[in-house]
Amino acid sequence: MLELYQAVDRVEAQMLKDYLDQQGIASVILGDLLSGAAGKLPANIYPTLWVLEDGELVRAKRLTEQYFCKPPVAGEPWQCAVCGESIDPGFDICWNCATPGPNDNE
Repeated sequence: MLELYQAVDRVEAQMLKDYLDQQGIASVILGDLLSGAAGKLPANIYPTLWVLEDGELVRAKRLTEQYFCKPPVAGEPWQCAVCGESIDPGFDICWNCATPGPNDNE
């Protein structure tokens, strides 16, 4: 088992772990519950992602770099037909009233 990445919080660590799982790389998050002891431990307590198979570390590092270098979502903002709110590209429903967007094919 080798250390791969120190995340800023549990959410970031879990999202990266899920991505690596989808790519077939087994990993585990360690230290994710230490933030509950804040005040008694040093302030730099962050969850760390570890790769279970040592031979997967190089591939996992490459995938981690790709994961964090994703390009921004392409497309144009759209306007909700019900409440008129401007919605950023990449969102399928209105954040304000939950109306499906114009590209929702349901």
